[in-house]
Amino acid sequence: MSVKHALLALLNLGPNTAYQLRVGFEEATDHSWPLNDGQVSQTLARLERDGLVEHDDTWSITSMGREELNGWWAAPVSRTHPARDELVIKLAMAALTNPGRLVSIISRQRSATMSTLHDITMLKRDESAETPVERDIAWSLTLDFRIFQIEAELRWLDHVEGRLSSLDQSDIAGILSRVGARGPRAIFVPAKASAKKGSEA
Repeated sequence: MSVKHALLALLNLGPNTAYQLRVGFEEATDHSWPLNDGQVSQTLARLERDGLVEHDDTWSITSMGREELNGWWAAPVSRTHPARDELVIKLAMAALTNPGRLVSIISRQRSATMSTLHDITMLKRDESAETPVERDIAWSLTLDFRIFQIEAELRWLDHVEGRLSSLDQSDIAGILSRVGARGPRAIFVPAKASAKKGSEA
């Protein structure tokens, strides 16, 4: 999340205090990524150090700041290094070390994710009529993004469950025996390669 560029975008509308910037950011993103005053102050201090903003009674963007902002608008967001996702890590670790728990983990997660989807959908329905026109687009696109993310997570959980259903108990038992005999690294070492290495020793 590029907080510095978000603050530059808000300052490009006109001078603002740190508090007003925090409120503007949270309103635009429907409080999905809340900021505290310390984060805003530290980011503004770095921007000022780099000559991108200046401060008198309020904060304002500089010409260098506008150049930086225009560069951000022009550049696509990189997906080369995806953000860590706790659910992906949990399922990967379960598959690696405790595959017998995967089904129950997926079931509980699906229930929780569906509940979240219901809550956000209701929020969008209930608040859409009260949302100021000037921030309706920013508010709705943020909520829509969250809804699409959650729907994608549900599809992914279905996919993982489908993969599991194709495994029989002997497959799972084989994974467990490999982990128990040679440690987690055995999951990634083909049995023949491992055996060959052992004979060479």
